[in-house]
Amino acid sequence: MARVQKIKKPIVQVEEQRPRDIQRADIVPTVGFALIVDGIFKKEFESDAAAQKAAKELLTKYPMLRVETYDASTKARTLVR
Repeated sequence: MARVQKIKKPIVQVEEQRPRDIQRADIVPTVGFALIVDGIFKKEFESDAAAQKAAKELLTKYPMLRVETYDASTKARTLVR
């Protein structure tokens, strides 16, 4: 008689994925400050000083960009030079 061999199936372990903090560029932020590069919202910040610092660092690397900061409470944009 022939013996039947059982095939061992691999055990699949699924890791729990953390929810990602996705920032959409087409939605205007409602709180805090944001960095606008060439008319597109790129990153949000808690304070104006942090947004200004990031804008100046970006302009030192890429001076051809148009970089603005956006204040969500007053809905005002400020060009960074």
